[in-house]
Amino acid sequence: MAMGRSVKTSFTAGELGDQLLGRGDLRAFENGARRLRNVFIQPTGGVTRRPGLRHVALLPGKARLIAFEFNTEQTYLLVLTDRLLQVFMGDVLAAQLVAPWTEGMLDHIAYTQSADTLLVVHPDLPPQRISRSSHADWSIAGWFFVEQPFHRFAPTSVTLASSATTGAVTLTASANVFQPGHANTLLRIGLKKVLVTQVISPTVASAVVQEPLDGVAATADWDEAAFSAARGWPVTVCFHQDRLVIGGARDLPNRLWLSRSGDLFNFDLGTGLDDQAIEFGLLSDQVNAIRAVFSGRHLQVFTSGAEWMVTGDPMTPASIQLHRQTRIGSPVARMIQPVDVDGSTIFASRAGQGIYEYAYTDVQQAYQASDLALVARHLVQAPVAMAYDQTRRLLHVAMEGGWLATLTLYRTEQVTAWTRQDTEGRFSSLAEIDGTVWCVSFRMGGWRLERFDDALAVDAGLSGESRTEKAAWSGLDHLLGATVQVVADGAPRGPVPVVRGAVALDAPAFSVQAGLGFTHLIEPLPPLLFSPSGSRAGPLRLVSATFRLLDTAALAVDLGRGAAPVPFRRMDTPMLDAAPQRFTGDVTLRGLGWRRDTIQPLWRIEGDTPLPMTLLSVTTETRMTD
Repeated sequence: MAMGRSVKTSFTAGELGDQLLGRGDLRAFENGARRLRNVFIQPTGGVTRRPGLRHVALLPGKARLIAFEFNTEQTYLLVLTDRLLQVFMGDVLAAQLVAPWTEGMLDHIAYTQSADTLLVVHPDLPPQRISRSSHADWSIAGWFFVEQPFHRFAPTSVTLASSATTGAVTLTASANVFQPGHANTLLRIGLKKVLVTQVISPTVASAVVQEPLDGVAATADWDEAAFSAARGWPVTVCFHQDRLVIGGARDLPNRLWLSRSGDLFNFDLGTGLDDQAIEFGLLSDQVNAIRAVFSGRHLQVFTSGAEWMVTGDPMTPASIQLHRQTRIGSPVARMIQPVDVDGSTIFASRAGQGIYEYAYTDVQQAYQASDLALVARHLVQAPVAMAYDQTRRLLHVAMEGGWLATLTLYRTEQVTAWTRQDTEGRFSSLAEIDGTVWCVSFRMGGWRLERFDDALAVDAGLSGESRTEKAAWSGLDHLLGATVQVVADGAPRGPVPVVRGAVALDAPAFSVQAGLGFTHLIEPLPPLLFSPSGSRAGPLRLVSATFRLLDTAALAVDLGRGAAPVPFRRMDTPMLDAAPQRFTGDVTLRGLGWRRDTIQPLWRIEGDTPLPMTLLSVTTETRMTD
């Protein structure tokens, strides 16, 4: 009978998919787990029960979150809902404005920020500027182009004639080119501008000449504004090398525009001087609808079928070069803006089952895309939003199914570890500001704004304090009819119903936190069982398991007979209604019975007690038949 001893010192490979249950030769198998739910993996390797979610506000409907950072002391959260913009400073609503977007547009909105201005674009909405003057003074207005880019949409054989060279004129086309959306759109005839005021028919329109025309004869030398109600508006934007970059439009999905250097809204191509605007299309053997533009080491262009690098130092009409790098593709069903993580760009794949790291390699002088979710494909299913918490080195990805996939990413320590966060309801949108991760959740039939809070151990929660002990605590109108978990004076008081927006405790307390409970789960991979001769071993018995804990107030372990709380309280600590002490050290539990199903884990940590728990390592001793 063979004796075995195994020490698991980290979980830095995260939760692995069941497809890897037979790959004990992988390093990820040694540092991975089969299930990690509602926990965060620390860059040092330990596993911690995740913080709770603090309730901030009820929202009027589906929302999109945008972080707005003016400086280190003035940060705001922009909440976009149907026809409405709400600005939060911390947990306080600072401003509220009527907005031009609709709920149906939220998934495809893209944005970029410069100082106190946020530029917002959508292919079916004229570009908008959100400007801040003070904490409570915000405005929304359309862009003002100094010079618009132009494009020839109609076939080159179509001609256009004007009834006069100045003033109000009638434009007549040789084929159907005018649409109702051409009203208030600029055209150029022989490079002279004409503003369409009314569309009379597909071939006739009224206009006002802004620059005297060279003649009235029909000519094929004409074009129209690249962006208009008829042709659509920009898809995505960013700033790069002191230029405003516009990537794609509704009817020009594969085209890229760069403004004049230092003149962000001037797209006049001029004569091709170094500081003048740049325009070109992405032409290749596959579809390349631009989905995002990102300013990194180079200008990065993410399309529906590939990833591109635009070079030029500095970028000029003569020096700019375009190179396709990888062929992954970005989502087309919604806009998921890439995020920067330590100089690499993280983006979601078009297939909806990959989160890729797009990094430049000096050796190859090119970008490579690595799939960060290769070993945890089951956790990444149709991403809808991303946010990176640089303080904790956590990348949160909200999925269409409602859960969060959380990636601990620390390349220098070779940590790439996924876990899953579940809540009662579903997650929808994310944003990160100064180490605080905000989210939009849908629960109990309504949309809510919440944020992760280390001081809370429950979701949709609130906390309160009183100078005198109280048994009745109100302010829970957002949880009417729910049964909540309550922590009073640091001790759990069990589930309590919310009646008329309040909870009644069995004993008064000075401080309370109340909200929806959640269960954390840590389940290891099955053991690798081999006899001294190298053959597969038979039945297995767990002799003991030692758990090394850090600042842990509650622990429940299942060694094969169901989860049971582990008592590690000091004997002199009062048990009744007392706040549990936080324990740091080793807890050893004895196992009983032989196991023939070796695919099952030797132990499992599972609990819903709203108290902190951190697991650092696990040492197991086993016996097995030869």
